[in-house]
Amino acid sequence: MVELAGIIILGIGAQWLSWKMKVPAILPLILLGLVVGPLSTLWSIDGEKWIEPIYDQDSQLGIFPESYFFYFVSLSIGVILFEGGLTLKRKEIRNLGPVILRLVILGSFVTFIGAAVSAYFILGLSYSISLLFGALIIVTGPTVIAPILQNVSLNRNIATTLKWESIIIDPIGALVAVLVFEFILSNRGALAFTPVALLGFIKVVLTGFIIGISVGYLLYYLIKRNLIPKYLLNVFTLATVLGVFVLSDLFAKESGLLSVVVMGTLLGNLDMPKLKDILDFKESLSVLLISILFIVLAAHIDLEDLYLLNDWRSWMLLAVVILIIRPLGVMLSTRGGELSLKEKLFMSLIGPRGIVAAGIASLFGLRLVDEGVAGAEYITPEVFMVVLGTVLLAAVGARPLGQLFGVLEKRNDGILIIGADRASRLLGAFFKDQGRRVVMVDMNTTYLRKAAEEEIEVHQADIYQADLNELFDIDNMEYLFAMTGSGDVNRYACNTYQTFFKRENTFVVLQSAADRYAKEKNIQMLAPFDDHIDLLEVARDHPQIHLLNFVGKEEMQQKVNQMRPDNASIPMCIWTPEGEILPLTNPDLEIVDYGEGSIIYLGRSFNQ
Repeated sequence: MVELAGIIILGIGAQWLSWKMKVPAILPLILLGLVVGPLSTLWSIDGEKWIEPIYDQDSQLGIFPESYFFYFVSLSIGVILFEGGLTLKRKEIRNLGPVILRLVILGSFVTFIGAAVSAYFILGLSYSISLLFGALIIVTGPTVIAPILQNVSLNRNIATTLKWESIIIDPIGALVAVLVFEFILSNRGALAFTPVALLGFIKVVLTGFIIGISVGYLLYYLIKRNLIPKYLLNVFTLATVLGVFVLSDLFAKESGLLSVVVMGTLLGNLDMPKLKDILDFKESLSVLLISILFIVLAAHIDLEDLYLLNDWRSWMLLAVVILIIRPLGVMLSTRGGELSLKEKLFMSLIGPRGIVAAGIASLFGLRLVDEGVAGAEYITPEVFMVVLGTVLLAAVGARPLGQLFGVLEKRNDGILIIGADRASRLLGAFFKDQGRRVVMVDMNTTYLRKAAEEEIEVHQADIYQADLNELFDIDNMEYLFAMTGSGDVNRYACNTYQTFFKRENTFVVLQSAADRYAKEKNIQMLAPFDDHIDLLEVARDHPQIHLLNFVGKEEMQQKVNQMRPDNASIPMCIWTPEGEILPLTNPDLEIVDYGEGSIIYLGRSFNQ
């Protein structure tokens, strides 16, 4: 009990640490797993691991019985990949589809053959174990790519390509690894491998797509018809994912991963209600599962396995994988595509492996060692070395490499405005004239058309259903202005996207003098002395935005006081000489001392 609770506590602690350090969680998780696993035998009194994932009947130590450990790892990976599939959107790859397809097919083949040949000649492994190593490191991990994309603002071409590649390639890499694994255990000759692999591949692909699509549409129908109560929605979906994984595996061994990715991608691209609720739940569950998995998988490694890495050949193999095989695969796969040379060079060096590679390596490595296959003891430590090496390079090198190749997005100074009525359009046009990127979101076609005429970037979307991050890069937005006439919509927008914006950069329009939402949430009030109706009336009669300069708090207070009784002018916020947008008052409606700046106000021009 102590071990199981300890894994969860340590895992979540490592997740928090990775958030603070802005590195992929896999890095501290694997290091922590090694510390409480093989490395702990160096200082433990009895020479045993602090955490032993697999239960040993003789010593009475361990958490999972051997077979259940493998089941837990497989099902957990299935849930993680389903959550990844939900985030894949067709609209993201309108121009990049062929590039991603070639990366997944041709890039996988280059990695498979290149890594196998390298392992054969550098480490001197048998050709069968070398092929298994090559198959295991095909996959790039979505559990690693996602936090990198969150922490480093890469341009949309690279971000989209890396995300799709990492999720789609996982079941393909797992499938190839399974085929090679079955080939090794079959003890058949090389000539028997081709028909076995071909038949197995066809069976797995057909099973994965048929079951994934069929159950996906069934779940969509049940949710669309409100046949699943809200309180059961998330756990029902989880049960469905587990059921699909197991059912698919019963028909075709190791087809479960493909089934859940297909089902997740299907649901993510259908007009499905409550998708965001499912995504939020699956994201939290994936964080928990990833935290447990990486610790137990790393802890499962024995100290003797780590000693195998104390060899220059292992380091040479890692260098070849990172510096030769990955770049070769990317360059061949992206020829004549939409990516520039600098984008290709960046992607050539960023290909971190993740949970699927580590998990399957642990499963297959232990099984082959038990079968007495020569060289099988190298599989798990060598794959973990590639995982750690590629993750470390991606975590530490993504930002400087992005700067070197010029593939980072421009400074994150955009302004997102929820609502596109006349007052919103006037404010948006003002900010656009100041050189800021302005994005407006609304459902009203007329409002959006008028905003587009002002050359403002617009998106028609239901804030309750759409994920705005799929429409544009929210990471490149610095300010959020919730300006609709609905308090519920404004509150939902602020609550949903609060992780992307600092509190001091989140502004909301009051719906009445009694509206306390901004004060309760410690966010900023836009036009703090007026409500939404006042803004619309003044925008109708005097559709202009002005700047009123001030020096010192006293002059600012005087000008605001003169303006307030005049209903034809509404002070909204402050514009600093550096281009910052600041609130007019504190939560208690007291003027804030900014030294100097300009009052942004709506309405009739005010004599200075």
